[in-house]
Amino acid sequence: MTERLGDLLRTLKVWDRELPVFDPETAPDDPLDLFTDWFAGAVAAGEVEPHTMTLATADAEGDPDARTVMLHGADERGWQFATHRGSAKGRQLAVRPRAALHFYWPAVARQVRLRGSVTAAGPEESAADLARRSPGALAAALVGRQSEVLDSYGTLQRAADAAWERARREPDATVPGHTLYLLAPERVEFFQGDPARRHVRVNYRREQGGWVRELLWP
Repeated sequence: MTERLGDLLRTLKVWDRELPVFDPETAPDDPLDLFTDWFAGAVAAGEVEPHTMTLATADAEGDPDARTVMLHGADERGWQFATHRGSAKGRQLAVRPRAALHFYWPAVARQVRLRGSVTAAGPEESAADLARRSPGALAAALVGRQSEVLDSYGTLQRAADAAWERARREPDATVPGHTLYLLAPERVEFFQGDPARRHVRVNYRREQGGWVRELLWP
């Protein structure tokens, strides 16, 4: 099996196509402005689900964890995502309120990495976030019990059916555990892949309330 995996890996090419050119001299002073431009570029390039991102957290012992979540927004306060307070990531953020985010858009060979402190929004803002989302998101939130041990798939089906029915019946239903989180970045790195491996890496560091921009070796 390992030989088969190795054979498959050797057949794959990386960035063997025309890619965008990124001139680091044109990078704006604020990383949020560049992120917005790159996000729009990923959407225009046909990237599938460009709002998905990897969220990395750590538990009380420092063991890391990572999973894919959805970006809910970004502003001067930080990048936003949501989960149930009782989920694994919610519990981890309660004891270690720091995290990292990672976006990868293969269509344009671009990555964005962020690292910083995380705070939980208040109940009203969290409820408003859920109200803006789809009926499926509301149904999933109503099911709850994220990361708990499940005795059977049938149990999930019954709980999900009941949650979908309630979401249709009560589109304004609230879920007290649903929490919007904001990651305030201290570092934001933008990576533009290059077929000749001359990758461009622009890193922003927050210092004394402002941003310092620097180039990194690939």
